[in-house]
Amino acid sequence: MSHIDPEREQFDAFKDLPRDTPINMINLVRLRDKAVYEDGTETTGAEAYATYGKTSGPIFKRVGGTIVWRGAPKLVLIGPTDEAWDVAFIARYPNAGAFMEMVTDPEYRKAVQHRQAAVLDSRLIRCEELGGSKEFG
Repeated sequence: MSHIDPEREQFDAFKDLPRDTPINMINLVRLRDKAVYEDGTETTGAEAYATYGKTSGPIFKRVGGTIVWRGAPKLVLIGPTDEAWDVAFIARYPNAGAFMEMVTDPEYRKAVQHRQAAVLDSRLIRCEELGGSKEFG
C-alpha cells in the first residue's frame, strides 16, 4: 500500500492537535521511476519532485517554513528493509497553522500535482519539540 496524501482521518487528527507551537515534519519519500500526470505527460519521478519543490517552495517560505536537515537515505538499519527512501528531510514550521495555511493555499494545491505524480510512497510525521535537556535519553 502506498501513502501519498493524508487520509481524511489522519488530517482531522492533525487539525485537532495544538496549532500555536512550532512543529517539525519528518519527510521520507520514495520516488517513482516514471511519473505520469493526469493528462498523460511523462517525466521521471525525480524531475516531477523537483518541479514540486520549485512550485511549492515560495509558498513554504511565505508561511515561515524552513528545511532543518536534508539527506539521501542509504540503508534501513532498523526496520523493514523494503522501506527504502530516496529523499529524507525535516521541515520546520513556526506553528501547525502555518502548515495548514500552506496545504490549503490555492497555488500549493496546483503544485501538489507534481508531488502526486512523483511519489511512489512516503511518510510524513509531525513532531513537537520536547523541552528540557538536549542530551540523549
